[in-house]
Amino acid sequence: MAGPLALRFVSSYPRAGQMPATVAEIALVGRSNVGKSSLLNALAQRKQLARTSKTPGATRLLNAFELGAEGSARWLVDLPGYGYAKASKAEQGRWSSMAEGYLAHREPLRGVLHLIDGEIGPTRLDLQTVAWLDGLDLPVTYVATKADKVRPSRRGARKAELAAKLGTDRGAVHWTSAAKGAGISELRVLVRVLLEADA
Repeated sequence: MAGPLALRFVSSYPRAGQMPATVAEIALVGRSNVGKSSLLNALAQRKQLARTSKTPGATRLLNAFELGAEGSARWLVDLPGYGYAKASKAEQGRWSSMAEGYLAHREPLRGVLHLIDGEIGPTRLDLQTVAWLDGLDLPVTYVATKADKVRPSRRGARKAELAAKLGTDRGAVHWTSAAKGAGISELRVLVRVLLEADA
């Protein structure tokens, strides 16, 4: 069992160009309400590390969390969720531009954790994001959230369906539940490997 990640909130940034130089970064990407904040809290085993909200779209900036000792410059960066319908078109465009600018041009970025709602499977916007990320030549790990919401009798079929829609092998998707702790230990190991590979 991998212990909690020693994560601490660093700051929020409206643009990637305003972020300082770091050693390594991982991006957390996903649809609004997919559970990014809950997953971050579960990885660190802290209830209030990342703000959770019942209102989708609460993350509107690039939120940086540092792994390890202060000044390690190894960051997990939570990006604004996509697909929040109640936001204005201008606001949606601003969020999209912010996220794309970061993902396409951030030099220390080592990989992306792309969160997919395991209960409902990949949406049209999820699949558009999959295609866009494919063109960036970045390592992408698919993380299915809310595994506890899928009935046990449906889990095998749902895992196969979700992987098929994403165009990947079933074993390539990390299934997690922030509420129940399933898959969290394995994901902690992956984050550490990506961020501390040259430490």
